[in-house]
Amino acid sequence: MVEQIQKKIGESSAARWFVLGLVAFTMLCGYFITDMMAPLQDLLQSPVNAGGLGWTGDEYGRFTSAYGWFNVFLLMLIFGGMILDKMGVRFTGLMSAAIMVIGVAIKWFGVSHDFGGATVSLFGVEWGYPLLVASFGFAVFGVGIEIAGITVSKIIVKWFKGKEMALAMGLEMACARIGTGLAIGITPLLSRAFGNSISMPVLMGLLLLCIGLLSFIVFVVMDRRRDAMLAEEAQEAESEEPFRFSDIFSIIKIKGFWYIAILCVLFYSAVFPFLKYAPSLMINKFDISMKLSGLIPSILPFGTILLTPFFGNLYDRKGHGASIMLIGAVMLVFIHAMFSIPALDYWLIALVLMILLGIAFSLVPSAMWPSVPKIIPENKLGTAYALIFWIQNWGLMGVPYLIGRVLDKYCVTGSLDGKPTYDYTLPMLIFMCFGILSIVFALLLRREDKVKHFGLELPNIKK
Repeated sequence: MVEQIQKKIGESSAARWFVLGLVAFTMLCGYFITDMMAPLQDLLQSPVNAGGLGWTGDEYGRFTSAYGWFNVFLLMLIFGGMILDKMGVRFTGLMSAAIMVIGVAIKWFGVSHDFGGATVSLFGVEWGYPLLVASFGFAVFGVGIEIAGITVSKIIVKWFKGKEMALAMGLEMACARIGTGLAIGITPLLSRAFGNSISMPVLMGLLLLCIGLLSFIVFVVMDRRRDAMLAEEAQEAESEEPFRFSDIFSIIKIKGFWYIAILCVLFYSAVFPFLKYAPSLMINKFDISMKLSGLIPSILPFGTILLTPFFGNLYDRKGHGASIMLIGAVMLVFIHAMFSIPALDYWLIALVLMILLGIAFSLVPSAMWPSVPKIIPENKLGTAYALIFWIQNWGLMGVPYLIGRVLDKYCVTGSLDGKPTYDYTLPMLIFMCFGILSIVFALLLRREDKVKHFGLELPNIKK
């Protein structure tokens, strides 16, 4: 009788979906912070006497690239994956959420103080203190949000393995995209409501993130109770094969791991950095006003809210994960190619292309993340996700900086109200090239699946 009760609790549909809601809300709060500065780029580059910070395109690129500093160069993501496999999802999740809160607090301090115009030279590059402090805070936050991402992925595997795993991951990603959409869509409105303030939207994001931390604490209570009720089963799962440093080498020997990791960094490098410049693209190419510049780009994340779970559910029930990723990569090339054509400058075209990009952005992640557990053993899953996120962070760090440099060096067409105007043709071609390479690695992954029989084309739900 006791065993039946334990089984009922461990397999409770309501419990696992409620847990998903808790951790997904935490990620929503995190992604609101991740993308909230994108629609403020024009204001950030405004002169100080006009309420801005006077940053150049290069400085904005440096700030956005700070997201990956510590994850890439200090290997914080990889250490986070090791901690996750060693200490479990509860400890690692609380740690990452606390790091996020600290990082955003530092970022808010940076953009809310002018430091008397003081500057400092680092590695031969001049940094204003607001830029340096805000970038440092964003880098700390980047550690927290990325470790939280791999932790939530492992939580979903833990609670949904053999069930609706891809659908659950799709719903979690949809919630994260709500955070992105809210950031891009309402941050300019918040800024205007507080007199074109940059610091107030960041402060409100910080308060939202604190609520996200409380949400994760509720999950911790539920997860501890579940493990207590299934103590014997959980203990066996933890003690089967404890994490070893040699696991890293066993993971990187798998070709399928590299194909999915490289596909990840290429695809995300053509989407997330694009979103950071999309409001500026709307202003410079499609002649949309600054206060409305975030509305069309916000369609992309909001469009994924229904589509990512839909494609995830399709993968759960019908399979074809590798094919889904390939279709998304092909769409990505077409979309950025259309954005790169100067003559296509009517706002309705931007709207249609953003909707298509939302579909592509739903296809690839909905199949990619649930495919990792088919390639990597579960006891090494935290480290595997960490390695993939670490590789991804090279793109999330380097590509925004690259685009900022390209804009300042090759794409300035003039100035308006003290701010530079840009031609975005070359940046869009760069994003298109990432899409072409994504197709190559999607094809390689599909071929490897046929050779090694990972089951990427098979359904996730076990009948």
